[in-house]
Amino acid sequence: MNTSEYQVTGMTCGHCEMAVRGEVSRIPGVDGVDVSAQTGRLVVHSSAPVDDAAVLAAVDEAGYEAVRS
Repeated sequence: MNTSEYQVTGMTCGHCEMAVRGEVSRIPGVDGVDVSAQTGRLVVHSSAPVDDAAVLAAVDEAGYEAVRS
């Protein structure tokens, strides 16, 4: 199991978490997503490494910005 961590800015509520989780979950190979608006932490679980650019693009599509932690 691979785990990648990111710091997301701009999230303030559960709806924000759902938007990020929804977009990142669509990336092929992603098995699970943990996201917290309170901490800004995004953790992506996958069976194989997931491209950082794909995760960052998915977060952007949800309306937020992220950087790899």
